[in-house]
Amino acid sequence: MRILCYGDSDTFGHDPRSPLGEPYPPEVRWTDRLAAATGWEVLNAGLNGREIPHRPRELQDAETLFAKASPFDMATVFLGSNDIFQGCSARETAERMAHFLDRLAGYPLLLLVPVPMVSGTWITEERLVTESAQLAGLYAQLAQERGIACADPGTWDIEMSFDGAHYSEEGHRVFARRIQEVLEGLLQPAK
Repeated sequence: MRILCYGDSDTFGHDPRSPLGEPYPPEVRWTDRLAAATGWEVLNAGLNGREIPHRPRELQDAETLFAKASPFDMATVFLGSNDIFQGCSARETAERMAHFLDRLAGYPLLLLVPVPMVSGTWITEERLVTESAQLAGLYAQLAQERGIACADPGTWDIEMSFDGAHYSEEGHRVFARRIQEVLEGLLQPAK
């Protein structure tokens, strides 16, 4: 299996203890754990600070990345937290995601809902916590309308780090196990 993981810092594996934005080591990051546990080729296309592509150049870059990575068995699209962090409401974030998903029509996609933010050293505004918690219902509706798979890691008991925005090492471990279960359910051959 070949899995493309397109996302932001939580896909990249950002270590919140790093002042330079470096990732956790491979044995911690969920993408590398997924590859090690399954033997799949997992392409980590996570980028610190990435918002949902919505400007022409961002959309073009994303489409080029997807085309170059193709063929793949599934692509996870895991974005939205940075849009909220930069001032978008949950509804505005979902509108950006709707447009982006429409640009990716034809690819096998799993839309992942960002884990809601919690209070921490980065997350000091209640608006961020409230708006991020509203994405689950909006993303589920987007996926249903487009006939693609959707999963809500906010229901997986993912432990967040001290900053309130990124996963702890334990959070990555749990995320890897749960995303493996979801992907195996989606990719198992029909009997």
